[in-house]
Amino acid sequence: MTNFNDIFKSSFLENVTSVSLLDMLITLVLAFGIGLFIFFVYKKTFSGVMYSSSFGGTLVALCMITSMTILAVTSNVVLSLGMVGALSIVRFRTAIKEPMDIAFLFWAIAAGIVLAAGMIPLAVLGSVAIGVVMLLFLNRKAVHNPYIAVISCADFEAEKRVVETLTRETEKAVIKSKTVQDGLIELNYEVRLKGENTDFVSLMAQQEGVRSAVLVSYNGDYLG
Repeated sequence: MTNFNDIFKSSFLENVTSVSLLDMLITLVLAFGIGLFIFFVYKKTFSGVMYSSSFGGTLVALCMITSMTILAVTSNVVLSLGMVGALSIVRFRTAIKEPMDIAFLFWAIAAGIVLAAGMIPLAVLGSVAIGVVMLLFLNRKAVHNPYIAVISCADFEAEKRVVETLTRETEKAVIKSKTVQDGLIELNYEVRLKGENTDFVSLMAQQEGVRSAVLVSYNGDYLG
């Protein structure tokens, strides 16, 4: 026989207490703290062209969102199946400009999952270990920063003098390309400086037969 309590019985209201407030508070606070740590490591190790503060904020939010989602999934098996189906139709089309950004995204997601699963020591100690590795290996400044020297010469003699100057004034000079068109010779050299002095560029530009000399810094991958 249906009684008064059965009329107002609701499975939705029963789910309100499926996750305790203390669990929610601890998980979200820890997710926020680890997300801030990931953001700090990202900021310290960033070596791209343009720094995006919004991406750093995304790492914090992603860690908290993931922990909240997994916390809900672990409390209800039916919800977990529905969540898998809902998330499977989501498509992200934002291009990842830096390869290391993918590692930070997965780090934030993994930290949120591990936290919500109750493995707090693994989430905290694992994040600290990953952060130390990131700071040690990604924050190192190259001793010999690579540069590209672009020189336009009028003839072979000018080219010969330019090569001699590069060999003498730089630690290493490797030709990348050479273009000859309408009597004009354009040289592209990858050079590594002996120090911070770039006066040799002015010397080359003043040499007879040299039309222009440009030195450009770049972050290309190279084998030394």
